[in-house]
Amino acid sequence: MSIKLIAVDMDGTFLNDEMAYNKERFMNQYRELKARGIKFAVASGNQYAQLTSFFPEIKSEIAFISENGAFVVNAGEELFAGNMSEDTIKAVIRALEQYEVKNVIVCGKKSAYIHENVGEDEYLHASKYYYVLKRVPHFENIDDDILKFSISFPAEHCSALLSHLKNAIGSFVTPVSSGHGDIDLIIPGLHKASGIKLLQKQWGINAEECAAFGDSGNDLEMVSAVKYGVAMDNAQESIKQAAAHITQSNNEEGVLNAIDSILKCEKPFV
Repeated sequence: MSIKLIAVDMDGTFLNDEMAYNKERFMNQYRELKARGIKFAVASGNQYAQLTSFFPEIKSEIAFISENGAFVVNAGEELFAGNMSEDTIKAVIRALEQYEVKNVIVCGKKSAYIHENVGEDEYLHASKYYYVLKRVPHFENIDDDILKFSISFPAEHCSALLSHLKNAIGSFVTPVSSGHGDIDLIIPGLHKASGIKLLQKQWGINAEECAAFGDSGNDLEMVSAVKYGVAMDNAQESIKQAAAHITQSNNEEGVLNAIDSILKCEKPFV
C-alpha cells in the first residue's frame, strides 16, 4: 500500500541543529510529492506563525499541526482549535507558582504571551521561537483561545520535573517533553496524532498509508499511530522503541533521505 501522507516534526527532526533544512532538495521532493498526490504535513509543538515562516512558498498548500495538535490548519483553512477552560488555566498557574517556574509562555490562537516582568534578553530569546508574542501583566483572563503552556528548564532537570508535573497536574493537562529542556502542558487528548487523524479524515487516508517522523516525547503518539512511524537517529530512546523504523539524524538530512526512499518505493516504505 503506497504512502499518501507524510508528517514531520520540526526541531530535531526536519530541521538541523542550526534550525535550517536543505530547501532546494526538499522543494524538488515536494514538487514530486505534489505531482503524485502525496500530502505533506508539518507536526510541531511550535506556533503556527513560526512554522509557516519555514515554508513561505507552499504555506497555502500544505497542512500544519501546530501547538502539539491544538491548532490544525490545512491549506490556510483552520480545521481545529482547542481551548483550555478557565479553571484549567488557573490550576496550571497555581501549580507552576509552587515550582517557581519563571520561563512560562502561554500559547494562544492569536498570539503567545509572556509576563511583562521578564527581562529584555528573555523576551528577545522567546521571540525567536514565538513570532507573535505579547507581554501581559498576568496569565489569567487573556482574551484568546489558550492552546497550551510551554516552560523551559535545564535539560538535566527536565525528566524529574516532567514526572513531578504529571503527578501534580496530570489530571487536567498532559505534560510532554518537546526536546532541549522544554515541556509543554497540553489539553488531554490533543496531540500530533489527533491532528493527523483530522487530516486523514479530511483526505480519506488511513493509518497504513501514513509516514510520521519525530525525535521527542511529544512525537510518541504520532509515530505510534501510523504504519510508518520513523524515529531520527538522534531521537529519545522511547521514540526509537515506539517507531517502526529509524532514519539518519536531523543533521544528516534523515527525513529527506527517507522521502527519497518513499518516492523510489524503496524498503521499508513499500
